[in-house]
Amino acid sequence: MRVVSVVGNRPQFIKSGPVSLALRAAGIDEVVVHTGQHYDRELSQVFYDELGLAEPRHRLELRTADAVAMTPPIRAAIERERPDWVLVYGDTNSTRAGADAAGTTPVAHVEAGLRSFDLSMPEERNRVAVDRVAALLFCPDERSAAQLEAEGVRGRREVVGDVMADAARIFAPLARGRSHVLERLGVEPGAYVLVTLHREANVTQPQRLRRLAGALRRLDEPVVFPAHPRTRAALSQLGLELGTIDPLGYLDFAAVASQARVIVTDSGGLQKEAYWYGVPCVTARPSTEWVDTVEAGANVLVDDDPDALLRAVADARMPAERPQLYGDGHASERVAAALYAVPP
Repeated sequence: MRVVSVVGNRPQFIKSGPVSLALRAAGIDEVVVHTGQHYDRELSQVFYDELGLAEPRHRLELRTADAVAMTPPIRAAIERERPDWVLVYGDTNSTRAGADAAGTTPVAHVEAGLRSFDLSMPEERNRVAVDRVAALLFCPDERSAAQLEAEGVRGRREVVGDVMADAARIFAPLARGRSHVLERLGVEPGAYVLVTLHREANVTQPQRLRRLAGALRRLDEPVVFPAHPRTRAALSQLGLELGTIDPLGYLDFAAVASQARVIVTDSGGLQKEAYWYGVPCVTARPSTEWVDTVEAGANVLVDDDPDALLRAVADARMPAERPQLYGDGHASERVAAALYAVPP
């Protein structure tokens, strides 16, 4: 069996790591197509170097987030490889382009069924579109599977857990053992705020970004803010200085995230990682697809309200009781098994 995996940005490289290991262990021939949506070394190549991922057979070097522009080159790679499945991850434009490029090859979607119910987000529109065309839908939990059923999605649903939990289980201990990033940054474990902001809604709307930046400047704790290039450019254009640092490699970032006192983010993946690390999270969005973390009391939605953000950071605590969310850290093996079990 041959699978073409389409990846293009930082979260997808992380998610693909444990899945690639599981596919290899199951004897599945995986061909990786890297769209080049993220091309900065610290957002792309560093993951292959640090995590020992197999080099992509197809590096398209497209350097665009335009799904329409990505689709023809991905389609050409798929047609050359003639796989049994096209495997796509998450909700980015690379995900959408990979699904659109598959043609008659069946699509398998990792992280299917997630919904924030905010169609102003391009990620939400991508999730819905990819789920509608996928033949095999890998759901992180029963809530996601029920959502697909309610929408009448026709593909086969498999509740496998979350592959990001696999990555956290495998790589976080390695990160804390190898990384010396806290010493380099001059911060102590449990005594700083980690910040990430990169969502289009936050960085392309000046007033939102000004409000969030104003709140972050008022924090009275050390702040570690590894900034996406798009975020740095937006802050610079507005004349906002927040003391950002360059993006971190995966192992350094995992070490920083797992030892923060609190995380402020607009990232979907980091909301989950914070939960698995036992670090409280403050989310600068009006909604989230990971509602269970909010219901568990481990994550607070503050949108772009500066005062709400400051209160949430000051009050951030992990709940005494934390239910297991999004699987047991072995979703990747279930993905590999299901690809074999379901006829393409």
